[in-house]
Amino acid sequence: MQHALNGIRVLDVTQVMAGPYCAMLLCDLGADVVKVEMPPHGDASRRMAGARGTDSPAFNAVNRGKRGLVVDMKTDRGRDVVVRLAGAADVFVENARPGVMGRMGLGYSDLRGVNPGLVYASISGYGQTGPHGSRGGFDLVAQGVAGIMSVTGESGGPPVKAGIPLTDLGAGLFAAIGILAALQHRARTGEGQHVDTSLVEAGVALSVWEATEFFASGRAPQPMGSAHRMSAPYQALACADGYITIGAANDRLFERLCSLLGHPEWSSDPEYANDTARVANRQALAERIEAVTKLRPRAHWLALFEDHGVPCGPINSYADVFDDEQIAAREMVVETDHPTLGRLRTLGSPLKMSRTPPRPGRPAPLLGQHTDAVLREAGYAPADVAALRAAGVVR
Repeated sequence: MQHALNGIRVLDVTQVMAGPYCAMLLCDLGADVVKVEMPPHGDASRRMAGARGTDSPAFNAVNRGKRGLVVDMKTDRGRDVVVRLAGAADVFVENARPGVMGRMGLGYSDLRGVNPGLVYASISGYGQTGPHGSRGGFDLVAQGVAGIMSVTGESGGPPVKAGIPLTDLGAGLFAAIGILAALQHRARTGEGQHVDTSLVEAGVALSVWEATEFFASGRAPQPMGSAHRMSAPYQALACADGYITIGAANDRLFERLCSLLGHPEWSSDPEYANDTARVANRQALAERIEAVTKLRPRAHWLALFEDHGVPCGPINSYADVFDDEQIAAREMVVETDHPTLGRLRTLGSPLKMSRTPPRPGRPAPLLGQHTDAVLREAGYAPADVAALRAAGVVR
């Protein structure tokens, strides 16, 4: 089967999440991703919760489908191995602190001389330039710096981070987009380039509504729980047996919602006449709606709203998510057999492509599983590989 990135070789010199996630997305799309790990233990995520030896579900979750080798890049001979591999690669992805790869002789300026068409992607905490560029990158810290924690949670409550590692994953996504754009540019010109993004910038870039509110008003946005900054009612609301979400995000939907709640007069109330008015009176409006929705269970309201085209939904636990028939129908859970961890469930790809579908269902490599094969492809004779292994340069 053809895949969109067939023929693209990616050298993945990353660990933990943002970089591995970026490279995994390219792997899902068909690229041959070779993951380079440092001895003796490899990627730090191999030792996360649930690990068995040097394998863990966390490592598998962001490294599926890749091939793997172990090289001590801090040695001269190890650096030379990576330089040779980079000479035949299309993409090089790293997520070390700025300057670290350069000190090992593996920075963009070093590898560009070997391979002018190389697309070299750097993912860091703050970016390759600026006064804070040398700081490390951690999702929790980046969410705080980017402002995300200041707007997450309930009004008056303590700072809360997003429940998922938003800046890690966002940086990985932005890097993948940059890599694909750079590959397109190279296809036209033959020129490689340096793609540079960061966790903090990803967090800021995803703060679209929050930035809009601040730029328009000059006031720092505040946490609003589940509510929306630009529209109301658009939030979680209580029923007799729990919460549902309601997204009556325009005048037509709001008018329909009011009728279904038995209060058509609300839609002509000046305090709720348009989105601007409803946002200004969001809390009072939510209280009015909940006074009605609390009289019936969630199933009643979900069926009623769905039947009449008012956007709504349950608030699922992840147990509910992975038991959902729609999630199953869209193949968002795939199973694979891992030689150490056994039968694993992992996430499918959210991309559905009619001609070049992604391939998410393959396990991550064991530590050093493909060292010999990758080095042979790079032109190393078996005796040379044996010598490198005996010297501790590769595993």
